[in-house]
Amino acid sequence: MVLARHAAMTALLPIAGACFVVLVSAVDSQAQAPAGRCEDAAELAVLPSPLTPWKGAPLRVLVAAEKPIAGELSLIAPDGSVAATARERHGGPPYFWVAEVATPAAGTWRAKLTRESAPAECGTITREIAVRADKPAAPHSVAGSIWPLRNQWNRANENLYSAWIEKLFDAPLDASLSWPALHEGLRDPSRNFLYNHMSLNEDSMKLIVRPDCADLPYFLRAYFAFKMGLPYGYSKCSRGGGGAGPKCYQWFNIAHPEEQRAAVPAEQRTASASNNLAGMLRQAQAPAPLAPPAPRPQQLGLAAGFGAYLRTVADGVHSGSGRTALNDDNTDTYPVPLSQDTLRPGTVYADPYGHLLVLVKRVPQTEGAAGVFLAVDGQPDGTVARKRFWRGNFLFAEDRALGGPGFKHFRPIVVSQNGAMRRLTNDEIAKHPQYGDFSLEQGKIGLEGFYDKMDDVMSPAPLDPQRALMEVITSLEEQVKTRVTSVENGRKFQMSGKGEASMPDGPAIFETTGAWEDFATPSRDLRLLIAIDVVRNFPDRVARRPERYAMPQGKSVADVKAELESVLASELAARKFSYPRSDGSQWTLSIKDVLERAHELEMAYNVNDCVELRWGAPEKSEEAATCKRHAPQAQRAKMSGYRAWFHERRRPPRA
Repeated sequence: MVLARHAAMTALLPIAGACFVVLVSAVDSQAQAPAGRCEDAAELAVLPSPLTPWKGAPLRVLVAAEKPIAGELSLIAPDGSVAATARERHGGPPYFWVAEVATPAAGTWRAKLTRESAPAECGTITREIAVRADKPAAPHSVAGSIWPLRNQWNRANENLYSAWIEKLFDAPLDASLSWPALHEGLRDPSRNFLYNHMSLNEDSMKLIVRPDCADLPYFLRAYFAFKMGLPYGYSKCSRGGGGAGPKCYQWFNIAHPEEQRAAVPAEQRTASASNNLAGMLRQAQAPAPLAPPAPRPQQLGLAAGFGAYLRTVADGVHSGSGRTALNDDNTDTYPVPLSQDTLRPGTVYADPYGHLLVLVKRVPQTEGAAGVFLAVDGQPDGTVARKRFWRGNFLFAEDRALGGPGFKHFRPIVVSQNGAMRRLTNDEIAKHPQYGDFSLEQGKIGLEGFYDKMDDVMSPAPLDPQRALMEVITSLEEQVKTRVTSVENGRKFQMSGKGEASMPDGPAIFETTGAWEDFATPSRDLRLLIAIDVVRNFPDRVARRPERYAMPQGKSVADVKAELESVLASELAARKFSYPRSDGSQWTLSIKDVLERAHELEMAYNVNDCVELRWGAPEKSEEAATCKRHAPQAQRAKMSGYRAWFHERRRPPRA
């Protein structure tokens, strides 16, 4: 990240009423240390929560830093006692600490960061926090905006956003983090640092927040902006088609909200017809006649109004919103360089075939393990799950008709003196002292170059070939186990008595609405087939790029490749999982079985087929004995016609 440190610091200061400040060294202000001595300390931001602390609510404090400084955060009570400490530093970058006091006394508290190996005049950084004795007046709706503005987007707020994201989805690396809906995590005060931040009991209202993959990045950004009083907006875009990628036609923001669907260009109308994938409270969408306007969010109160606004956002965005051309200014996101510095929690990944993910954590490389990027995505059934970056989950392609895939940041929104909001252009971002991270790199390095560069970013030091192979196998295993949940949800739909799901025609099988979208798995199965190829071909990848790996001394590339093939075969056979068959009984398969059934998995995505068939069970086998349901012959015929897409691992272009 390019940061002009001294020029940036003035801009880091929030506007009036903001709920965080940039920390400065109390000692430094008195001793006047030489210029630059404490500049890294000055880039610390502290966020107390709730917005106005008081003794009736837990006091939480988050301190975020741009640099990897070491230290301990302490919360010191009004009587001088240390009430809480946090020595563990999270993240990287940004780096952060979190401390909490369940029942704070009224009075002046101090958040103190004691730094290690720092000059004496910069060793202790303190921020005072006033805790009221009485419950403060809650914020309320204001005219002219969905929520009141208290702050502006800058590096400090971006760092706090990244820290909030990482905290929300934190779990051990080997844990399987999955929720039926995003609100499961937002309602957990141990995860959500901003839980009831506004003292409105807004997270205790049982608001249903169930985004799909396209909604998830927008919902997370909106939630943080709402709690922090930041500008927010989104674009109405096409999905692309006819050889062209997506383009955005309209931009709405909280000061200029979308109130009802208006007439749209013909290209966008086709895209919008299937854009009721909205994760929460789906509504049918038709170009005419227009539905009467719903009550404005401001009329519902601040918290309920935010929930209503999320429904509007969900109806407005889709996966094409993230696949806009890399050099397009009229977009919600912009591409960034591939580096540890830029790929921070909150970074959006747009794959070329209609899926969005959000980075939530970077696990650094160690002597014994490869580095890992963790991300979350939403599914049509509302599930939000964490997964590793690897070639099987993060697809990439070079085809302008698919748009601009890759890693992107949300475009900063600024407020002019007359109150109007606008997004910074690519050129403005490139020259901005607190951003400076616009880059077209991802559009120039090619398919193999993209994955090679990501390998270098995750694990700068050469990898042990066998350990690298184990990481790839583990990633495939996670993907297979995620599919167990998806197929089981389809079985439950079959048992609900709602009848057969209608099957769309042609490329629409990948993007539609209703039961097919929720429970059929064509997109997910295409990704799984690609992932299977990645695992199968890993020994060849090592042989192609031996300089990337810590090749054992005295062994040729051919020797290492042969050893990897042997380890691969044994690991695939040893790793097991189970799925519920049609009668509910469990059937166990190995990952090796999945690879051997790749041919059958090319036609295993139809929700109207029994689960045994969806796992490729051989006909008349013991495994298939419980199968009592098959998709209609007409649907099977269509699947046969579409099989080439899966066999060739290519998604067809949109009409």
